[in-house]
Amino acid sequence: GWSRRTRKLRSSPEEEGAMSFRRGVVRQSKFRHVFAQAWKAEQCLDDVRVTRVTWEGPLCAANPKFVAVIVEASGGGAFLVLPLSKSGRVDQATPTVCGHAAPVLDVQWCPHDDNVIASASEDCTVKVWQIPDGGLTAPLTEAAVTLEGHSKRVGIVAWHPTTLNILLTAGCDNLLCVWDVGTGELVYQLPDAHPDLIYSVSWNKEGSAICTTCKDKALRVIDPRRGTVLKKAHEGTRPMRAVFLSDGKILTTGFSRMSERQLALWDPMDMSEPMAVQEMDTSNGVLLPFYDPDTNMVYLCGKGDCTIRYFEITDESPYVHFLSLYSSKEPQRGAGFLSKRGVDVNKCEIARFYKLHERKVEPISMTVPRKSDLFQVDLYPDTAGLEPSLVPEDWIAGQDAPPILVSLSGGYTAPPSKNTLRDTVKVRPKLPLQSPDSPVTTPTFEDTDVLQPAQEVKAASDRAKQEVRVEPSFSFFFFFFFCRPGDVHNAAHCNSPLVQEDPLCDLLAEVKALRALVLAQGQRIDLLEKQLARIEDGDV
Repeated sequence: GWSRRTRKLRSSPEEEGAMSFRRGVVRQSKFRHVFAQAWKAEQCLDDVRVTRVTWEGPLCAANPKFVAVIVEASGGGAFLVLPLSKSGRVDQATPTVCGHAAPVLDVQWCPHDDNVIASASEDCTVKVWQIPDGGLTAPLTEAAVTLEGHSKRVGIVAWHPTTLNILLTAGCDNLLCVWDVGTGELVYQLPDAHPDLIYSVSWNKEGSAICTTCKDKALRVIDPRRGTVLKKAHEGTRPMRAVFLSDGKILTTGFSRMSERQLALWDPMDMSEPMAVQEMDTSNGVLLPFYDPDTNMVYLCGKGDCTIRYFEITDESPYVHFLSLYSSKEPQRGAGFLSKRGVDVNKCEIARFYKLHERKVEPISMTVPRKSDLFQVDLYPDTAGLEPSLVPEDWIAGQDAPPILVSLSGGYTAPPSKNTLRDTVKVRPKLPLQSPDSPVTTPTFEDTDVLQPAQEVKAASDRAKQEVRVEPSFSFFFFFFFCRPGDVHNAAHCNSPLVQEDPLCDLLAEVKALRALVLAQGQRIDLLEKQLARIEDGDV
């Protein structure tokens, strides 16, 4: 009986061949059934005057706390910052970030602090802002940091993915600049890497290289620390946007010679020709790619389109797999892509867009249907968290590190604001250091000097005390209190060419200058306090 039953269940060779063919055609993927769902009308942001500036950028940025939208402004540039929970009509009196003198072209949230955002403008500056928790209660006009290094309008800002306070900017002067926001210093400048307008810039996963697209139809891979072009692809295609994938490959969107929009995948080790190319349509809108490294999916939002296409990137040919298409009736003027830490894991939401209409911001959720209410581990691998992997000094010295990952199990809760940009944008004190051989100037007060009123003397004393409140490092305390006087005295001899490169000599010279500064300020405080005591005793 068992053998007869087995013979009945056994398939014929033709049936087995058909089944194997179907197994080969139907690709196994948990993201095959991702569907997009627009939020209800009452959950959208209405009456938002989205900017009309002619710039091919997303015009929007979102993180787990806020959504920022570049808006129309008279007499300058501004962008709106609203809490993620905000919905309904946005009042015209809602305060904005309005510190730029010309229209804003790009905004991007800091990946290491959800309250810090950078903006680029036509006024040739880049500004970094601190947004309080809950949003703005008054117009914000004073930026925490202003970066000035471009001679023409700046259209691209890109934070380093793993290093604190490193920001890359690209302007219409064909110039790439890398800044240390903590000090406001220009760390690297790449003036000769591009002969024409830069379209897009993208960091790789570790932040060791960037890929750029340019008006000269070339795709470049650049080491920003050395300023060298590592790879360059120049094909018949016109790449307009490029983004690094987590495995090091590069995905570009652009146009073919027949003006057809296309998607291409490149291997940086061999950029003679793309690994895969997909033709789409003949629309003239630029396709903005938004890449999710956790799911290895890429979403294409065309400016002026009514659709959002999404693909999955795999290691097997044909590498790029079309998943589905979201279509609506109204075209999009831009889109903001929410970081993975902000999605709703309880609803199996793997991505969220903020679609910009003419006067509305509409959230669109990308969801994987699941019956279980439990946390779906396969949909939510550990993702990049707020903690940076490196400090600027380490990255400038040549170190690289992958992002520090966090789990989304149980949902992600954004930490409260640090209330001051100093915790994230660590402004280092710039002391007026003197050379080791220069004499120490000590302020003196003669009896014939005109004594100031008591309030002014007390204020001067307080200012002098504040000037002494520096933030020295551990090495400063160690050498200040434990080094021998002879060692500090020998720092004066570090000007010799043979020992000029010794870091210990540099440190000793700095310690000597700091000790001289502290000594001078201490004497100044003593004199001011004596003068104040004489005024209070009525001796004057």
